[in-house]
Amino acid sequence: MRIGEMQFAYLSSHGLEQGHNLLEIGCGNLRAGWRFIAWLDVGAYTGVDISPEILLAANQTLVQRRLQSKQPRLMLYDGFDLGFIPGNHFDAAHAHSVFSHTPIEVVSRLLGEVWRVLKPGGFFDFTYNRSDTGEVWGFLNEDYYYPTETLIELAGSLGYEASPAEDWRYKQEKIRAVKPVSGSTDDD
Repeated sequence: MRIGEMQFAYLSSHGLEQGHNLLEIGCGNLRAGWRFIAWLDVGAYTGVDISPEILLAANQTLVQRRLQSKQPRLMLYDGFDLGFIPGNHFDAAHAHSVFSHTPIEVVSRLLGEVWRVLKPGGFFDFTYNRSDTGEVWGFLNEDYYYPTETLIELAGSLGYEASPAEDWRYKQEKIRAVKPVSGSTDDD
């Protein structure tokens, strides 16, 4: 199964509903995104990426797949700040192979930004390279590896209820971080 199809199959069978609003961080050329756009309601998909070139390719994917009428939002993103998105807007967010290229300081900030834009009860699924050494480490400032416990504790420190996605079958691990319904009083 191709990875875009795998991402779609997993999320659509693990809590993502057609009426939900979805944020995809690192949407790329819409390898998975076009499937979400086709399946979700009109205007329910927002994809962000740090590359203007890849967003041009994403727009071409929309044209090739004839999905313009679904009115997805594709936005350039600096990798740090989702301030252009209103608070408590998304039911779900996901980031595939983003944290595997992201230092811990940026992971922490992004978890906080996603917390702000998730609705209470919303979830954030993200993949990462797992470190078996018990330490966070990077390779050439390009590939980063994290102990599962480190990311779960970091998410927990921000208020998420996080746990590994035990039934995710891919070379990278996945964690689901849920923003609890109770105690969520963030403003826009």
